[in-house]
Amino acid sequence: MEVALLFVGGLLALLMLGLHVASALILLAFGADQILSNGLLLSSLGSIAWDKMNDFTLVAIPLFVMLGEILIRGGVADKLYSALSVWMSRLPGGLLHTNIYASTVFAATSGSSVATAATIGTLAIPELEARGYNRPMIYGSLASGGTLGVLIPPSILMIVYGTLAELSVSKLFIAAIIPGLLLAGMMSLTIVIVSVFIAPPKVRTEDVPFAQKLRMLGQVFPIFVVFFVVMGSIYGGLATPTEAAALGIVAALGLAAINRKLSIPMLHQAFAAAFRTTSMIMLIIVSAFCLNFIISLLGLPQDASRAIADAGLSPYALIWLLVLFYAILGCFLEAVAMMVTTVGIVVPIVITAGFDPLWFGVFLTILMELSLITPPVGLNLYVIQNLRPKDSNINDVFLGITPFVLAFLAFITLIIYVPDLVLWLPTSMSD
Repeated sequence: MEVALLFVGGLLALLMLGLHVASALILLAFGADQILSNGLLLSSLGSIAWDKMNDFTLVAIPLFVMLGEILIRGGVADKLYSALSVWMSRLPGGLLHTNIYASTVFAATSGSSVATAATIGTLAIPELEARGYNRPMIYGSLASGGTLGVLIPPSILMIVYGTLAELSVSKLFIAAIIPGLLLAGMMSLTIVIVSVFIAPPKVRTEDVPFAQKLRMLGQVFPIFVVFFVVMGSIYGGLATPTEAAALGIVAALGLAAINRKLSIPMLHQAFAAAFRTTSMIMLIIVSAFCLNFIISLLGLPQDASRAIADAGLSPYALIWLLVLFYAILGCFLEAVAMMVTTVGIVVPIVITAGFDPLWFGVFLTILMELSLITPPVGLNLYVIQNLRPKDSNINDVFLGITPFVLAFLAFITLIIYVPDLVLWLPTSMSD
């Protein structure tokens, strides 16, 4: 256990020195390799990198990233936001609900939290600022809504977890549907509670004829076509997640062409952005697998399992300990790095405690979501900070996210004690 603590301390020290996550992971791996395993990692580096980069399941990551980039530039998001706005304006909290549900729909095709928060935030902030909405609630709803990009399928984090835990990515996607929709509903309920009891918005609303609302709803239809192409082919057993992502790209290109957004410069921008994002993710994954190689070689997963067993923790005490562990780790690491560096150790412990690895995959993804909106490293907070007007400050973002963090904690409690919210749908579809 002392070695495990040294690994954690070493990683945190390297990150505090300002190193990139991938650089910190690979430096720690090679340092431990030279001290503890006589250079075995160095001799195996080629096979580790090739095996992981050549994994067919992980090929879905660049494809889903590319799908999201095409949709961002394909004229989809602005029509989606406009259509949902006319339906949400009469609810308590008004267009703040549009932030949540536009993020929900966009998340169902992009698979990325940052892309969801940035795309919807770019559209929403000028509109809501002009209407006089409460600034903290604007920023909080956008940052929290963006987290749905990593829970509602397709999800890049779930692809990573499925690969690491050797689980069906398709089953993970199915298991995440009900929790994803329920979380969106809880965020919407949070907006209602804050708007009614704490900070009622003083905004102007417009009455839109019902016939116009129906016409506007037609603008949402194209993005659902992309969603059904991707998820329908997976759930129908017609395609793997990787193949479904490729089909989704074809559908998104068709949609961009219909919207007259398809061009060589647009494709160049989409490919360049997808290349940068994929390179970052894959570099972290390979670096983390190098560290995992040393961790496995030293038998740390077995040592951790024995330490947990000797501590005599109940299963639920273990889960709450993991919630605390990931909350602290999320202050220093971003979601992909946390997932890759810890799953190899944590999943065997969780299975030994009697929890379903499918349930834990969704649960862990929810914990990753929480890390995206908790300071100081909450990535979505800084995405929204970069979009806000210059006369506001970061404290508005931190204040606005507070009620949504509390909603997340309530949701985590619900998932822990009602696991069928995760397991019912995949079990029913299997039967």
